Amino acid sequence: MALTAWRADPEGVDPATVGTAVRYTLEELGERAPGRSVEVRVPPFGAVQCVQGPRHTRGTPPNVVEADAETWLRLATGDQLWADALAQGRLRVSGTRADLDALLPLSGPEPTTTAGATDES
Repeated sequence: MALTAWRADPEGVDPATVGTAVRYTLEELGERAPGRSVEVRVPPFGAVQCVQGPRHTRGTPPNVVEADAETWLRLATGDQLWADALAQGRLRVSGTRADLDALLPLSGPEPTTTAGATDES
């Protein structure tokens, strides 16, 4: 719901809704790319460790992606491309594994209804 609300009115939603949308998308990223080699930070709302590979145990991880909430949500929803966000300086990225282009966007196209389909849940 929070992500839907943000997509409908990115500039009109309250900070709590933005925070919920950010945390939801970070959780989704962690589920789609489990691991601990990259830390994705969206201050002040949240962070997630993801992507398989060598993990860090102390201090600042070697592979970090940091973005503001608007940029992160635009990337997660496909409203902005990774390369464009990098070129515009909207991402702070360090480390050889910190390229998330292949993992984004997190949300696919809106679901469509197929005629005659049934829900078997």
